[in-house]
Amino acid sequence: MPILSRWLVPLSIALSAVPAVAQRPPAAVTAGEATAATRAALARAAQDLPAEDGQDFEFAQRGFIATWPEPVIRQANGKPSFDLAGNDFIEGPAPDTVNPALWRQNRVLRNEGLYRLAPGLYQVRNFDNSNVSFVETPRGWIVIDPLTVAEVARAAFALLKKHVADKPVVAVLYTHTHTDHFAGVAGIVDPADVAAGKIQIIAPKGFVEEVVSEWMIAGPAMGRRAFYQFGYFLPRGPRGHAGMGMGTAIAAGTQGFIPPTLEIERTGQSVTIDGVEIVFQMTPGAEAPAEFNFWIPSLKALCTAETTTSSLHNVQTLRGAKVRDAKAWAGYLTETQRLWGNQADVLFTSHHWPRFGNPAIQTYLGHQRDAYKYIHDQSVRRMNLGQTPAEIAEGLKLPAALRADWSTREFYGTVSHNAKAVYDRYMGWYDGVPANLNPWPAVEKAKLLVGALGGKKALHKQIGSAYAAGNYRWSADLAQNGVFADPTDAPARKWLADSYEQLGYQAESAIWRNIYLTGAREVRQGHADTVPESGPSYLLAATPLGDFLSLLETTLVPEKAGTTALAFNLVDTASGNRFAVSLANAVLVSEAGETLPGAPTLSAPKPVLLGILFGKVPLAAMVAAKQAKLEGDAAPINQLVGMLEQPKLDFAIVEP
Repeated sequence: MPILSRWLVPLSIALSAVPAVAQRPPAAVTAGEATAATRAALARAAQDLPAEDGQDFEFAQRGFIATWPEPVIRQANGKPSFDLAGNDFIEGPAPDTVNPALWRQNRVLRNEGLYRLAPGLYQVRNFDNSNVSFVETPRGWIVIDPLTVAEVARAAFALLKKHVADKPVVAVLYTHTHTDHFAGVAGIVDPADVAAGKIQIIAPKGFVEEVVSEWMIAGPAMGRRAFYQFGYFLPRGPRGHAGMGMGTAIAAGTQGFIPPTLEIERTGQSVTIDGVEIVFQMTPGAEAPAEFNFWIPSLKALCTAETTTSSLHNVQTLRGAKVRDAKAWAGYLTETQRLWGNQADVLFTSHHWPRFGNPAIQTYLGHQRDAYKYIHDQSVRRMNLGQTPAEIAEGLKLPAALRADWSTREFYGTVSHNAKAVYDRYMGWYDGVPANLNPWPAVEKAKLLVGALGGKKALHKQIGSAYAAGNYRWSADLAQNGVFADPTDAPARKWLADSYEQLGYQAESAIWRNIYLTGAREVRQGHADTVPESGPSYLLAATPLGDFLSLLETTLVPEKAGTTALAFNLVDTASGNRFAVSLANAVLVSEAGETLPGAPTLSAPKPVLLGILFGKVPLAAMVAAKQAKLEGDAAPINQLVGMLEQPKLDFAIVEP
């Protein structure tokens, strides 16, 4: 519904972590060269690389059948959905602006198209950030994780039908609650066939609730930070976007949502689909709040969803989310090993490439488990010795055997920010140092620091010395204070952007690289990049009105509310759900299933109610158009709308 478009963009972005509403625009900012210090740092990083045995390249290429005949998969309007040639620049040795480990990761990830993993098991990779897999049954196909948007999912299925077998879909499995594993489903499945019982949609217990929960309350803030994490506005190339660690890029296009018809509730639960048995293992609270691994006995094939990848993953994603449970994560992988680890002949995942042969699978599962267990245990050990999060992160390194395994390198998650996440899970934000209990906010602290150093000239001298010495962490810290003390400080802005850029060039983690380079971009251009307005979120229909009201409650501005007290009732005419809404003491409360006697009552379908409450359409206009019905006085509703402040997706990050 257009009346909600501008408000829904940040929410849909937050769920997917990157938007599927626009293509990355051309670069507006010129990137710099690598400094001598960065070249030296990358030369040292090259000496630390694991031995190259070629196994990842062989596994990534094994079973290749075909790829898309054109270099670009397009949307119906002709715009690109996914540029298959976007990583063609990754050839030969690493340049001096990309960490050599990350360069190698992208060389493996470049392999694209349809692959045969085992008899009756196929996978399409690098049509999106994630993979879609297919299990053949006598009558059709079981689809596993149908990508981010319909366009690439449709292309993947078309490739399968052309080169393997033109059969219908009999079931879809969503392994977990992140949008790049379910939002492309409409490209493969007709919702009418699901409603008619022709196709099962299978997901872990609590799937819909967790999808809604993760994107709703913190959606705008997560969406803004997701632009940084995934480098959405960076041009692809050796001085810009060089992948995301988990994939090369994310497809753009049409997202949709078909709720599951069957939720898996327990480990060991078995479902037989057209003669193919699938046995599930529940892994909630690890990589996703609702997730499962599964075993296909007839194929000796193990799918570990996103609990294992070809990278260290995030215990807490830098775009923002609840801290994941590293201890439970490791425990699930121990259970996976015990259940099927010594039987599997092929292991495939929701990202990256598969593993073949039981010895390779057992090593892979063991090392993935050990990485999360080590980070958890050693972070807790150091925490209990009194170390702060920064001290733990600075001193903790994976053991040599794990650093020598490409699959546990830091292409996505890092030991540094994962260790801080473990600390946060147990101890919260406070590190125990009294000076950090009530520190000055960033702007006030910056002004005090610049003053303590003797003013701008003294600050600039310190920044320049740190930058010249190749100490970019310190030059960035100092320059950031200069910019926060005075956003017009041109020398501080230049050094800040230049420092971020060199830190990005040096980063092994693709998301650290993207964050630094996006920061440099925004400092140089002086404003945030934005996406165009979009149509309605594909989750609008699936999200209960009560969840939207929970978000509405967080938009109340206390200074505008003052001592006002008001009340009214809401009725969603589509679902019949009722809510009593009241305001007092600058606190907005909505009570499901309740009615306040004598208070005005507004009745309308959920999208219209949201459009009115979030200030996108006037109440009077909706009543006049008979889109809504109002019993009683409109004043309380209009009064409340004037007290709300809508979420923003372009708030400042690299300057005040």
